[in-house]
Amino acid sequence: MKKLLTLIALAGSFSLSLAQTAAAPATTTTPAAAPTAQQNRMVSCNKEAGAKNLAGDPRKTFMKSCLAGETEQTTQQSRMVTCNKEAGEKALKGDPRKAFMKTCLSGETAAAPVTQQSKMTSCNAEATTKALKGDERKAFMSTCLKG
Repeated sequence: MKKLLTLIALAGSFSLSLAQTAAAPATTTTPAAAPTAQQNRMVSCNKEAGAKNLAGDPRKTFMKSCLAGETEQTTQQSRMVTCNKEAGEKALKGDPRKAFMKTCLSGETAAAPVTQQSKMTSCNAEATTKALKGDERKAFMSTCLKG
């Protein structure tokens, strides 16, 4: 009788455990979610640190600044800062600013456009050197400012 009761108890517990397993939802493998921006940054920072052969404290420092988004400026980025500053100092807006930024960022040294005022100054100086007066000066200034 003892054996029978033990067997019934074991069978009962076995069937109970089967019932719980059947009732538990089956976990299916779902595709991993797309990596977050921080995870992507971690991957790229790790690659950079590996490429620079960093280890120990220098790697920690680099990773901290990289993950915070504090990266070294490239030449083009530093040029952009400089050109923006210059354009601001010259108070350029619209198309003149676009043209200035294009030449400044390309690294070309563009000759400054000759303004009417600078033409007037140089022509006036030349007329004074030639000691021109009256109609001669007018005629000279007219041709000088046109050309």
